[in-house]
Amino acid sequence: MRILQLRLSLLLLTVILSPEPLRALEIPKNRLIVLTDIEAEPDDTQSMVRLMLYSNEIDIEGLIATTSIWKQTSVAPESIRRIVRAYGKVQPNLNLHAPGFPEAEMLLGKVKPGTSKYGMKGVGEGHDSEGSGLIIQALERMDDRPLWISVWGGVNTLAQALYKIEKTKPEAEMRKLVSKLRVYTISDQDDSGHWIRKNFPTLFYIVSPGDHYGSATWSAINTVIEGVNNEKISNDWLAWNIQQNHGPLGAAYPDVAYGMEGDTPSWLGLIPNGLSVPEHPEWGGWGGRYEFYTPDIATLKKGNSGVPHEAEPRAIWSDAVDGYTPYVGGEYGRAVKLGQRTFRDNKVSLWRWRDEFQNDFAARMDWCTKPYAEANHAPVPVLTHANAITVRSGAGFGLDASASTDPDGDSLSFLWFHYPEAGSYQKLIAIDSAENTRGIYIKAPEVEKEETAHFILKVTDKRQPTLSRYQRVVVTIKPK
Repeated sequence: MRILQLRLSLLLLTVILSPEPLRALEIPKNRLIVLTDIEAEPDDTQSMVRLMLYSNEIDIEGLIATTSIWKQTSVAPESIRRIVRAYGKVQPNLNLHAPGFPEAEMLLGKVKPGTSKYGMKGVGEGHDSEGSGLIIQALERMDDRPLWISVWGGVNTLAQALYKIEKTKPEAEMRKLVSKLRVYTISDQDDSGHWIRKNFPTLFYIVSPGDHYGSATWSAINTVIEGVNNEKISNDWLAWNIQQNHGPLGAAYPDVAYGMEGDTPSWLGLIPNGLSVPEHPEWGGWGGRYEFYTPDIATLKKGNSGVPHEAEPRAIWSDAVDGYTPYVGGEYGRAVKLGQRTFRDNKVSLWRWRDEFQNDFAARMDWCTKPYAEANHAPVPVLTHANAITVRSGAGFGLDASASTDPDGDSLSFLWFHYPEAGSYQKLIAIDSAENTRGIYIKAPEVEKEETAHFILKVTDKRQPTLSRYQRVVVTIKPK
């Protein structure tokens, strides 16, 4: 009966759903400039090592050394160059596994110093730097893609670029340049972030505001979560999967001092894994999920950094709450089933993917030294229909990924699930068939107004470390 239902539902897709078939399109790379207070503590160096392993997936246009509340009087561009040189030693081997890893010399040319002054003391007349100039040049380049600014420390180098643009450009040109910016800052690590948000009210800005890092979404990358397996953020796992026996880039990954890779979430969402849609932070992905609102400063804890604790002047993209019930393996019968415990808070939106992006990191670190046949490569989920479909209220429909493949010929596991918080319909929609098969059957809920529901497909191979890739299907449900 289920097989018949699935066949009927797939036929239904061709009749009443979106007529556009899924095509193999080349996704434009995201443009990225990093601002880092590298040497304030080891985690910036850790994040820089990981970033090098994805330099074929992201167009890195700048690596700028900055100050922060933790490093107020100097910048360390040479520390960035050290990591890039280590990358250069393994770049030929990385290219055996995937095309497009840039030459180290090209990346070295992107390394620039920002101002060596702290916060707003480095913003205004006479405070231009090579870093702020590079940001302006990147914005002025004839490129329609957004320019992402990933801020791992203080943000005053960007503030200076915006100050210069506002002072020297006609208003229409200034607005056009600002509209190309996408900013994700790791909380507030100087006093210029608040100035930016106040003076450029249309600027796309993701931040867990303030300086109480323990409550921020990004901190979930290194938070030990009670009730789940935290092995993949352990020092032992890092030692044997990242640091040791993985060539000079792995050897450059320092031990954890305060927290592992607190800056990495600011660019994880730019990796084209089939899940993240950077222009939609509210949809969620490896870097977490964020909603657009004005945070209430009265509800935010104050840290001890000395960064001002000030009311937000306008709406920003900020922390959002997910509910998540992890799947667990079944020894017999159905291979996976929902576990017994549900987690709900803003950190869930990031750590729910943590095992998967840590495995991806480990596999890419293997690429530094291993030949193609001895390393793992991500599967390729392929839908037999479009990623955006429309159904009627109460109607049954099917989703199918039977064309999915794996470059290594590995066996594949499938998992489909509804992601309620990503769409407008936020009641959990049951899947009326085994959720771990190539195709599934779903009955749309009864709705009185048009709603959207997001269904995620995760395809995982069975080689070690296991690798996952995704497809997101946005279902529009129309009332009868």
